[in-house]
This record gives sequence, structure tokens and C-alpha cells, in this order.
Amino acid sequence: MASPAARVCEQRAAAQGLGSSQEAVRYRGQDFETLRQQCLDSGVLFKDPEFPACPSALGYKDLGPGSPQTQGIVWKRPPELCPSPQFIVGGATRTDICQGGLGDCWLLAAIASLTLKEELLYRVVPRDQSFQRDYAGIFHFQFWQYGEWVDVVVDDRLPTKDGRLLFLHSEEGSEFWSALLEKAYAKLNGSYEALAGGSTVEGFEDFTGGISEFFDLKTPPASLYPTIRKALRMGSLLACSIDVSSAAETEVITSQKLVKSHAYSVTGVEEVDFCGRPEKLIRLRNPWGAVEWTGAWSDNAPEWNHIDPRQKEELDRQVEDGEFWMSFSDFLRQFSRLEICNLSPDSLSSEEVHKWNLVLFNGRWTRGSTAGGCQNYPATYWTNPQFKIRLDEVGEHPQEGSGEPCCTVLLGLMQKNRRRQKRMGRGLLSIGYAVYKVPKELESHTGFFLGHQPLACSSAYINWREVPARARLPLGEYLVGPSTFEPSQDGDFCPRVFSEKKAGALWIGDVAAGSPHEPRPSEVDRDEGQPHGRFEKLAGKSNGTGTLELAEFKTLWLKIQKYLEIYLETDDNDSGTIDAQEMRTALKKAGFTLNNQAQQAIATRAACSKLSVDFDGFVTCMIHVETLFKLFKLLDKDRNGIVSLSLAEAVLCVGLSQGCGLR
Repeated sequence: MASPAARVCEQRAAAQGLGSSQEAVRYRGQDFETLRQQCLDSGVLFKDPEFPACPSALGYKDLGPGSPQTQGIVWKRPPELCPSPQFIVGGATRTDICQGGLGDCWLLAAIASLTLKEELLYRVVPRDQSFQRDYAGIFHFQFWQYGEWVDVVVDDRLPTKDGRLLFLHSEEGSEFWSALLEKAYAKLNGSYEALAGGSTVEGFEDFTGGISEFFDLKTPPASLYPTIRKALRMGSLLACSIDVSSAAETEVITSQKLVKSHAYSVTGVEEVDFCGRPEKLIRLRNPWGAVEWTGAWSDNAPEWNHIDPRQKEELDRQVEDGEFWMSFSDFLRQFSRLEICNLSPDSLSSEEVHKWNLVLFNGRWTRGSTAGGCQNYPATYWTNPQFKIRLDEVGEHPQEGSGEPCCTVLLGLMQKNRRRQKRMGRGLLSIGYAVYKVPKELESHTGFFLGHQPLACSSAYINWREVPARARLPLGEYLVGPSTFEPSQDGDFCPRVFSEKKAGALWIGDVAAGSPHEPRPSEVDRDEGQPHGRFEKLAGKSNGTGTLELAEFKTLWLKIQKYLEIYLETDDNDSGTIDAQEMRTALKKAGFTLNNQAQQAIATRAACSKLSVDFDGFVTCMIHVETLFKLFKLLDKDRNGIVSLSLAEAVLCVGLSQGCGLR
């Protein structure tokens, strides 16, 4: 979890263009050009200290140090494997992607689809690298990660066994771009083993920054075939798979040579005249290469004898090794799921192409403050992060008879970094979201989950990296609540909203404001028979050294009484403590509205391990928060909500904040 200061720096850098496809973020701060030049100057091939060629790079369990699968593995550079290694031979093609001893066929299918569109390929695989010119044992690749592009460098030491590449490799033995790409992606996710198992759209999105949609092929929409045709024409990436009912069925080969739970790329569609009637065909590719469909319209099937020979010749010419044709009806019967990654993304709802508008946020669920769970937990659901979107323009393709003017939006909720955290036993969370229509009379309010039913929501809470959904919404303002299914589950997330027309958006909870309770002068001056003499005897005379004089003590005492009143109101079960999740309510009663980051910091550092806050901790937190607000107000001389701090002032603020964990 990045610190608040680091997040602020990241936000400022992004505002200046860092993280765009034109200016990728340097992963782990490693600059490819600088490192390559250093190696060329020294005459020493690059060895990556951030992802060394050692057992930890392979994995943590099945490929962990000392496991049987890792015995005999030797890391070798391409010049040690063949006399004249090449980065790319004759252009990148789908036959450059052959699966090795790693269960990452989902990634291979995504890479294979990437080769179909050169513009996309060379954004991920920069052209400026070779084994002949300026070779220094270092290569780099670029991936989209949660709203920004990152540039990942790797050395070219690859895991081998018996002199052959262990994982992804090219049919052309001297070609290494795909193996190095897999290594860079493994580095980004922590290890090679972290890549085992997944959905092809994860690779699609990390290669393009697009957003995906899922189609259940057991209940397909009537427009699915033209949707696929248009998606292919627009350069979208497509994959399909066959679901399994148990782990024992994984990668089982059916009687007609289809592989269950295996990711296939969809590479083409065509309609032919078959015996006087139209027949819809679809072309698929198996990353394994040799295992192909043997049913109708497969290679050398009798159906080919009943179409125009010229069309047959043309379709034969389009098919490479591992690719095959099948009828669209067989496709729907045999396969379970279709995934489409919309690159721009462009609308697939009509024949006209148009660009979408994107809004992206980064958020976090933190147990004790912003991890409220789903609607089944009304006591905490409202504490989840929320954001607003406003739709003011009608979409370009209104549906006939729909009545109210609408705009199409594509929403995606993505959880971050879970693949990297697999080695720590943290799998994907079950996530989802709900969309609430905000009545006009409440549009100025920040949230109203309780007592309202969502207008739209994700189809289910599910443990996918991204949960997407398409919706046509009437114009107006909407509140979106992303959440985990269970409360108190920590996780970073990234919601995205693609809309036909430009949409206004606001992240609820970014605003911090304070109007703390201040005792009135009459209350401080009131003489209630307090033992003045005893106070002065114990405290002595105040002389500016940090001790309290009587008036200051009375002010503090009145504040503590107010805080006790708030504390007792919040502790509605008389337990003597309050839950960290309830601190938001208590702070609001005390006059403070803190942003989500501050709420999360309080829950993380001010609460005990059971996520409860006692009265002493509550008072300490309140005093520190009040001090920080007063200090900021003092430093904000222009009253514009922005201050510039010297080093000494920053140190002072950090010192003041440590007591309540607002670092």
C-alpha cells in the first residue's frame, strides 16, 4: 500500500502526462536506455537485480525453491542456446507463441491475438532492441497497469532444461521476443508461477488498456455474430473457453480435440454458401498448435467440398498451424464463454464506429474504515468508497421505443495486484458494484446508500480481476458503490467508466474539511467552583514552556467533555470502545470530514488489532486532527486550500500527525 505522500506524487506526475502510452512509468525506477548504455560502456551484460535469475523468480509453491519441477533448471542467455539469436524473425506471428511447462495458456492466447495488430504489438514490444546492434543483455516491454503504462526491463537470462527453453518459446528456435515478453510479465507479477491460471482478458487489458465484456454462450444474444464480426474488424481482441465442472477436467481433450478450460483466440469469421444456404463460420486458434478441432468444417472435413472452390482456397490460405474453422452453431454448442476486449473501446452495439470517453479512479478498501462489504451488511455498506457520474448528453444510438433519453455506459471494477500477492496466499476477492440514480433533490448530497435500491449493478459478486457490465442509463446523476462481498477485506481497486458522451465524474471522499467544536468564551470564563488554588499548585505558573495555564486547561477540559459525549453516543452497545468503522461517524459529529486516505490511516494505526478504539485513543486522535487543521489554516495564507511547506514545517507536521497515524 503506497503512502499518502507517494500517492500525491503519483497523481501530480500523472497530471503531467507520466504513465501515458507516450511516456511510460519506469517500473522499479529502471530506465532502459540508461542501463543499456552503462552495460555497453562497461562491456558487461546486464544482470537484473530486481528480478534475478534465481529460484524465487520461478515461483513460490509448485515452482518454489527445492520443488521437483525446478530440478535441473539452468538460466541461459539466447547466445548460449543458438549461434545467431534473433529478437523477431520475419515479423511477429501467432506461431511465435508456443506453450511450455507453465499453465499460462490464457496469456499465450492474448499474446497471439496481439500479433494480429501490428500497432498494438509494437506498443508492448518496442522495436528498438536486437541481439546484433547494441546488444547488452537487456530488453524492455510496456504494459498497461491500472490506468498507466509501465516500462519493464529484464535481462535475457531465461530458464532452460536440457538446453531448451522451459516456458513460452517460438517454433523458430532462434527467435526470443515472446520468451522475453513472458519474463517481463512474470517480473511485473512477481514470478513465473504467478502467471499460472487466469482469464485471457487480463492479458488483453494489460496489453491494450481496453475494457472487456463477457458473453455466456449458453444464452447468447441474438446479435452475437455481427458483434464478433465488428469487433474483429475494429481490431478488438477475442478469446473463448470451455468451462469445467471439476479440477480433474482441466485441459482434458474432448473426443473432437477441443481442450477444456483452455484459452482459444478468435481470429476470424466468414459466411459461406453451403448447399444453397448461408453458413456462418468462425476461426479459432489453439496456443498448443497441434491439437485442433476434428468436427464439421475442420481441416479436410467433407463440408469444404460443397462451397465455391475459390472461397475454399481463400479460407485455407488464412489458416495457420493450430488454427481451424468450425460452424458458428457448433461454436455455441461446444464453448462456454466468449471474452471481447474493446480496445478504444469502441461501441459494439451498432455498425458505426465511435470513440468512448473514459473516467478512471484508484481506490482502496481498508478493514475498519472503507471495507464495508455488500448490501447484505447495511451497518457498514455505506462506508465503502463511492463516486458520482453525471450523464448530460443522449447517446448516439438510442433504442427504438425506449422512451426516456439514455446514454450507454460500460463500467468495470478491477482489483489490483492480486496476482502478485498470490505468493502470500491472497487470491482474488469477490467484488461487484451497484449504481444508484440520484434524485434531483439529493444531487448535492455525497451519499445515500441506505434505503435506496440500485438502478443497475454488476451481474454478481465474483472473484474475477475485473467485473464489467454494460448499461443504458437515463440522463442524470448516479452514485456508484464498488465493494467486496464480505466486509473487512483489504484491497486496492480501480473503477473505470466508459461512456458514449463525455460524463462528469467526482470521487466522493477526496474532500477534507474541519469545523471543530470550540467552547464559547463564556463557558471558559464561567466559575463553577473549580479548585483554582490546587490547579496552580500542581501546574505551577505557565511561562510559555508548554505547560497549561488555568484558562487553557478549562478549554481542554470542555473539549474532552464534548468528545466524551460524542464517544458515548457512538458506542451504542456500551462496550467501552468504538469500532474503527464508526470513527467516520464520530469524527463527523466532532466537526471533521476526512478523506478516505485519512480514514484508512486512522483505522490502520489508531485502532487496536481488533479494530476498536478506546476513549484515550479517541481523544488523542481528535486533538491531533484538530491541531493539523489549525496548523494548515495558519499556513494557508492565500486561503486557496494549498500550502507550500519548508523542510522544517514538513517535519513539524509529520511530528504532529504521528499520534493519530495520519502519515
